[in-house]
Amino acid sequence: MADKEQLIADIMGAQRKLQDVIAEDRADPLFSSHLTLSQLRILMLLARHGSVSGSELAGMVGIGAAALTGMIDRLVVQDLVARAEDPHDRRVRRIALTRAGKQLIASIFNAGEEKMRTLLSRLSAEELEIVAQATALILKASGEA
Repeated sequence: MADKEQLIADIMGAQRKLQDVIAEDRADPLFSSHLTLSQLRILMLLARHGSVSGSELAGMVGIGAAALTGMIDRLVVQDLVARAEDPHDRRVRRIALTRAGKQLIASIFNAGEEKMRTLLSRLSAEELEIVAQATALILKASGEA
């Protein structure tokens, strides 16, 4: 049996090849969105945290409120985010994803799922059991199990 380091290297190499195969599908919604990296970061933060105030979002992104305003304005024009008055403090404007923003982020997050499903469907039930066991072991090692 190969030594542990060689097995790890082999698995990592196979993982990179698999990521390349799946990345073909992942690139489409991401690149067709025409978002800047900063805009994408804002959308992902909003997807994770929900509705946040402008100052909270500026802090998360690590930029000033003035710089954030311009970025949010462009995302509002694209109907990806919306501003709304905070129900508890009318001075505060909350920023959240619109339906279109949620759909875009979902398509980016879920890109490649169909390709992976197709690849997995080519395996026998016995092979799928091995993949399921290996995946469970990796999750257990990560502390996510």
